[in-house]
Amino acid sequence: MRVLVTGGAGCIGSVLSGILLEKGYEVTCLDRLFFGLDPIKEVANKIHLIKDDIRWFKPEILKGIDAVFDLASLSNDPSGELEPQKTLEINYIGRVRVAKLSKKYGVSRYVLASTCSVYGFREEILTEESSPNPLTTYAKANVLAEKEILPLADKSFTVTALRQATVYGLSPRMRFDLAINGMTLGFFKNGKIPIMRDGKQWRPFIHVKDTSKAFTEVLEADPEFVNGQVFNTGSNEQNVQIFTLAKLIAESINLPFNYEWYGSPDKRSYRVSFNKIKETLNFKPQYTPKEGAKEVFDALKDGRVSGDDLRTITVKWYKHLLEMHTVIKEVEINGAIL
Repeated sequence: MRVLVTGGAGCIGSVLSGILLEKGYEVTCLDRLFFGLDPIKEVANKIHLIKDDIRWFKPEILKGIDAVFDLASLSNDPSGELEPQKTLEINYIGRVRVAKLSKKYGVSRYVLASTCSVYGFREEILTEESSPNPLTTYAKANVLAEKEILPLADKSFTVTALRQATVYGLSPRMRFDLAINGMTLGFFKNGKIPIMRDGKQWRPFIHVKDTSKAFTEVLEADPEFVNGQVFNTGSNEQNVQIFTLAKLIAESINLPFNYEWYGSPDKRSYRVSFNKIKETLNFKPQYTPKEGAKEVFDALKDGRVSGDDLRTITVKWYKHLLEMHTVIKEVEINGAIL
């Protein structure tokens, strides 16, 4: 079976691509490569790599593809606010384009990488039937994409949306702008865990390998159970308040619990029910936040990952790319004038 992964060189995509290869799938990766080739260098000779954008790639690449995992996006809430219109163009319009073209070219399965951040701020425990409450451009783009893509489902085109919990753990495209990873990095560098105020906010979490496994389980499931469906992707046990999470991280690393506050009180807080994916697909994450924090801390200690790489903080790297683009444009203009 041939699988196309958009955003296949990203934090989740790079892990997912490796898992697909291990399971014997033929993998095509479509990615802009904003973060370079490093995330997929280990599998570069085993995949079909297409450096392109979901907004304008040639549709012919979908010929012969059996399934599409659509992960390409400007990731996370802060990055989405850098240029909101671009976020909507890519995360909403671009992914709708991928879905519609996939159906047109005979792809049989399509899975949208959505997010639990669509729930925004809510007190109650949320199910897939709960009304979204998107507070950011990133979350709004996901809601819009879901609304337009899910109705494309029919007997010959299986469509599923995975609303993923907040990811943690090691990835070839390492990210330290994710809660558990970022807290662990702060502990490693400064001996204090950075906690976003006020610490009472709830978040659901999932290891990057576990969320990647969810994609493969949807792919291998009977279409009857997943077609036209939305699944919150995570586990009930990993709904954690941020201050409690910080304590768990300290316990996992076996160091005294020291912390420091940062930022304004978080406007997002949500607890999510993951009963549907557990009951429908028997999905059970293998990793816990404590295990994820320990593996990240050990990787930092051993020098396997760097906490000083600008690319590990998505919004900072995007700002850098935007600044570089501006400089290049200025040079072109000045060159033309001269």
